[in-house]
Amino acid sequence: MSTTTEVAAHHWAFAVFLVVAIGLCCAMLAGAWFLGGKARGRYTNTPFESGAAPVGTAKLRMSAKFYLVAMFFVIFDVEALYLYAWSTVIRESGWTGFVEATIFILVLLAGLVYLVRIRALDWAPPPRRVLIKPTTISHSKRHTQ
Repeated sequence: MSTTTEVAAHHWAFAVFLVVAIGLCCAMLAGAWFLGGKARGRYTNTPFESGAAPVGTAKLRMSAKFYLVAMFFVIFDVEALYLYAWSTVIRESGWTGFVEATIFILVLLAGLVYLVRIRALDWAPPPRRVLIKPTTISHSKRHTQ
C-alpha cells in the first residue's frame, strides 16, 4: 500500500493545475465584479444588436423539428467521425473491423428507416384527405343545347 505522501508526490502536477485553474477563474470573476459598471438602469439588461434597437422578444417558441435536425446532425456527425477513424486503419483492422463497421452502419440505417417510417423527417403537416362527393345533377336542371 502506498502512503498519502507517496500519492501526493505522484500527483502534485495535477494538484497544482487545479489550484491555478480555480485561482485564475476566481481572479477573473473578482476583477469583473470590481472593474465592471454598477449602473442598474432601465436599459442595462437589454441586448445590444450592432447598434440597432432589438425588435420583438428573445423568447421565441421554436418548433421541435429544429431540435430534431440538430440531433440528426450530431448523430450523423459522430457516425462520420467513427467511419473516418475506421477508414484510416482499415488495413490493420482486417475483416473484423470491416464486419464491425458494417454492423455499425446497419444499426444507423435501421434507425434512419425507423425515423422515416414515423415521419420524423417530414417538415410539412400530412396532407388532408378530403372526400369530394360527386354532385348529383337532376335531369330537369341540365342545360340542353
